[in-house]
Amino acid sequence: MNIILLGPPGAGKGTQAQRLVEKHGMRQLSTGDMLRAAVKAGTPVGLQAKAVMERGELVSDEIVSALIGEELDSLAPGQGAIFDGYPRTAAQAESLDVILASRNTQLDHVVELEVDEEALVERITGRFTCANCGKGYHDTFEQPRQLGVCDKCGGTQFKRRPDDNEETVRTRMVEYRAKTAPILPIYDARGIVGRVNGMADIDHVTAAIERILAD
Repeated sequence: MNIILLGPPGAGKGTQAQRLVEKHGMRQLSTGDMLRAAVKAGTPVGLQAKAVMERGELVSDEIVSALIGEELDSLAPGQGAIFDGYPRTAAQAESLDVILASRNTQLDHVVELEVDEEALVERITGRFTCANCGKGYHDTFEQPRQLGVCDKCGGTQFKRRPDDNEETVRTRMVEYRAKTAPILPIYDARGIVGRVNGMADIDHVTAAIERILAD
């Protein structure tokens, strides 16, 4: 089974992708991670990408498509893929169809995690972590049991990601809508888009995704 997982930063894609990997043995294909891994490994496509990036240019769709092809060829027989962050344009959606068809497979589901922008802003801007062990907390939803002391390790230093601010979150939402707008109608026309409330409890989101995949 091959699926696309869509949703803006903070919607919970990473968590849900990891659960799909653990339950179904799927492989999460994130273009950013794949690019870094290919460059580090010095694969033919990685070397191409490295040369482009060193010139300060954007990696082309052709290189990304070749990267996707390399990853698909390395899957175990019958292993499915989760596409995360790709495709982002209609042209990339067409390329993905060709890549999959050339390997006698296809896209089965597109799952969009729908979010409420105001709630997402609150969710992301309230996040902070223990500087020592990394345990996550939230200003509203999960404070340490003892104020200023980490529940897990007893640390007293906490930190926030510099990009977890309202302006950045809203900019990401605008970018997400701009990038997904061209591809959702393509998959809607095929009847393979399932939408899930990404603001629900994590377990409820997982259950809703499983229902979509079982169709």
